[in-house]
Amino acid sequence: MTAPASVNGLVGIKPTVGLISRAGIIPISHSQDTAGPMARTVRDAAILLGALAGMDPRDPATSASQGKAQTDYTKFLDPAGLKGARLGVERKFFGGNAAADRIIEDCLALMKSAGAELVDPAILPSHGKYDDDEQQVMLYEFKTDLNAYLAGLGANVHVRSLADLIAFNREHRDQEMPYFGQELFEQAQSKGPLSEKAYRDARAKCVKLSRAEGIDALIKQHKLDAIVAPTITPAPLNDLVLGDANWPACTTPAAVAGYPHITVPAGFVQGLPVGLSFFGPAWSEPVLLKLAYAFEQASKARKPPRFAATADLAG
Repeated sequence: MTAPASVNGLVGIKPTVGLISRAGIIPISHSQDTAGPMARTVRDAAILLGALAGMDPRDPATSASQGKAQTDYTKFLDPAGLKGARLGVERKFFGGNAAADRIIEDCLALMKSAGAELVDPAILPSHGKYDDDEQQVMLYEFKTDLNAYLAGLGANVHVRSLADLIAFNREHRDQEMPYFGQELFEQAQSKGPLSEKAYRDARAKCVKLSRAEGIDALIKQHKLDAIVAPTITPAPLNDLVLGDANWPACTTPAAVAGYPHITVPAGFVQGLPVGLSFFGPAWSEPVLLKLAYAFEQASKARKPPRFAATADLAG
């Protein structure tokens, strides 16, 4: 929810995996999946997070939140929360859009003026070293998790597995796939169970490189409160020929680690929103909320949507 929140000018929180139950949510990857709030303000998002957090017997991952979940995250909101904070600037997520980069540079200067200490650059040591492994993990988990989800639906549901979905799409190709195929479905279907060595090795590598040799290592090395970076480039055009755009985004490290990530509106590029991200170690939502709220109060960057018919190309 951080990438969609950023391109829509919203606050988005992807919490630590296990803070919020995933019961009833169509799965993609249980090592990354989590619900989370998207809202107009950090305060609104904090209120929602408190309402959503907690243990649920239907989702065993939430047992890890015992003693860590809060019912009221608004108590961590501090307009002076940037004062004395140590923030690591991950420069490898810059470069996707020059105008957006300039906005983020202004945000960094604003946070520094508000009392934050910037460690710049602060580079994740494992950046780019587990991309292929993450893809393999997601394919394995998607098949297993989706099959379990579909198998548990009511008797009126006739599609009971990923294989059934693939067959349905083929039978209704003109309606279901007029522009794109189902390559990822088919790649996932080719995978075996989660007991396979290929999955276990890929998952272990992702955990090691995203956590102990990734976010945790960088936080410890520089004694950081959080890592900051541009969330994602402004929203691109849909392209029915070339497909999805390859958006440079800082969403991967926290997602693979299962760690919390907050994006806050930072400004606009020709009318299109861009966001600033704060992410850190497991269960650091209180710290991230404090930082995000202080930035929001200092920047006042969010503007209500105008529902414009076109981009503001003169802006």
